[in-house]
Amino acid sequence: MTAPAVLSETVRREIAAEIECYPEPRAASVEALKAVQREHGWVSDEALAEVAAMLGMSVAALDNVATFYNLIFRRPVGDHVILVCDSVSCWVMDYEAVLAALRRTLGIAPGETTPDGRFTLLPVPCLGACDGAPALMIDHDLHTDVDPAHLDELLERYPARRAGQGSG
Repeated sequence: MTAPAVLSETVRREIAAEIECYPEPRAASVEALKAVQREHGWVSDEALAEVAAMLGMSVAALDNVATFYNLIFRRPVGDHVILVCDSVSCWVMDYEAVLAALRRTLGIAPGETTPDGRFTLLPVPCLGACDGAPALMIDHDLHTDVDPAHLDELLERYPARRAGQGSG
C-alpha cells in the first residue's frame, strides 16, 4: 500500500513546468523545493521523496541540495522567519546587541520558533547589506541599520497568520 501524496496537483504542475525549462530534470531541484515550501512553509521528508521521484534523483541527493541552501527549510518554521546576519560587518556594527534583543523579546534562541509559531530566528552568514550593518531579514524584507531599541516596533509589522491566534 502506498502512502497518500503530499504534493498538491498545483505544486506538481509547477514542478513539471520547471522541469521542462532544463535539459536535465535535476536542474530544477531548487525551484521544485521552493514550490513545495511556498505551499507548506517547509519541505518534509515525504515531500522531499515525492520531489526526488519527479526529478529522477535519490532522496539523499535532493536532501543535499535542500540542506545546502539556507532558505530551504527542512523542518517547520514560524509564520515569519527572521534571518540575522552574523557576517564580520554586522558583527563589527554590534550584531550581538541585535541578537540579544531578539532573544530577549522573542524568548527564543537562534534556531528556535516562538511557542505561538509566529517567529523563527535563524542566523545567516551574509545578507549582502554590509553598508547597512547590522542587518536582518524578516520573510523577504531586508532591514538595515537595525537599532535594538526599535525591534518591538519592527516586529509589530509581522502579525501572526495562523488560525486562532491574535495579531501579535
